[in-house]
Amino acid sequence: MRLTTKGRFAVTAMMDLALRGEDGPVALAGVAERQSISLSYLEQLFGKLRRYKLVDSVRGPGGGYRIARPLERVTVADIIRAVDEHLDATQCGGQENCQDEHRCMTHDLWSTLNAKMFEYLASVTLADLVGREKAKVAVRGEAVIAGPLGPHPRRVIREKAAALA
Repeated sequence: MRLTTKGRFAVTAMMDLALRGEDGPVALAGVAERQSISLSYLEQLFGKLRRYKLVDSVRGPGGGYRIARPLERVTVADIIRAVDEHLDATQCGGQENCQDEHRCMTHDLWSTLNAKMFEYLASVTLADLVGREKAKVAVRGEAVIAGPLGPHPRRVIREKAAALA
């Protein structure tokens, strides 16, 4: 089984959009800079995400992308499926011809793993991921700054009030 960078980058970019999209459309150039992902690669991924109706594009000044559904209705499985990412632990792609055109002895094991992976990814929403990220940041006493702030995947500024007291 392999989850390639295509699926990982798509989920990461969607999280970035979800974290910053409350104030309006988010420019892909900003996502590319914050997450260290090629802009042209993101444009390809977002074309697929748009066709799958997970994001909407907004043209013109102040344009960019926004999540097309409530965060609670976008699952990680939706995102991975939208970018044509296939999660398959079998060696035969589910064709049952893994060992000399016959079904291997462990085919059921790997098929069940496929189903469990998909079940798990379908149970995790963008709302879940965003909530977890915001909780981690809050526990560390940090504030996430929206917008492109440099080459770092995420720019975080520590609260200085406690240090100055």
